[in-house]
This record gives sequence, structure tokens and C-alpha cells, in this order.
Amino acid sequence: MINQVTLVGRLTEDPEMRFTSEEKAVVNVTVALNRFGRGSRLDNEADFIPCVIWGKQAENTAEYCRKGTLVGINGELQTRNYVNREEKKVYVTEVLVDKIRFLSKNKEQKVDDIEVVVEESN
Repeated sequence: MINQVTLVGRLTEDPEMRFTSEEKAVVNVTVALNRFGRGSRLDNEADFIPCVIWGKQAENTAEYCRKGTLVGINGELQTRNYVNREEKKVYVTEVLVDKIRFLSKNKEQKVDDIEVVVEESN
């Protein structure tokens, strides 16, 4: 089976890094993607895809990206569930990021295309 996702879109908010109890960095972001008009769809519709970034890539994303940054993401879909405070089961589908590319030029970086690929041993 193949579980592979490739996205190019813009971050909907500034990334905020947090750490797990094992001190591993993690960033949750949402990437906005334009839909292309087909049939009755409007040309200005968008999808908002939740993504999870771990480790050094999370640290770099939090440091170099802001709301509106254009990013390229490769990863895989994952689904999980949990029981919320109201005792209801909540299902989540998100992209577990393997590789992220920063495609926007920002004020602090003089580079148009930064690729951050970190091999981590688990």
C-alpha cells in the first residue's frame, strides 16, 4: 500500500513549537490549499490540511516560517482518535510530515528556497 502526500500551500498561522514530555520538538500547522474549479465548484475555494512536524524540522519551521509562508510538504496521512472532555470520541486525520521545504522568501532569509531534511533515528 502507498500512503504518500505532497502538498504546496500557505501556513494559516505562525507555527508554535512545543515539546513532548520526552523533550521532543513538535509543531502543528495548517496548510491552506487552493482548489481548482471543476463543474459547480467555485474557483476561490480552499482546503485546510492539518500537519504535524517533529524534531529538528519542527524547530526550523518555528524559526523560519510565519503565517502566509509558502511551503512544500511530503509526508503520509495518519488518523487517530481520542476522547475529549465531554466524553465524546474525536477522530483526527492529519499529515505526518517527512520533509518540509520553505518556498517563500522572508525578511530574515535571503534565500528563495530552503530545504530542510533531517534524518532522525527512532
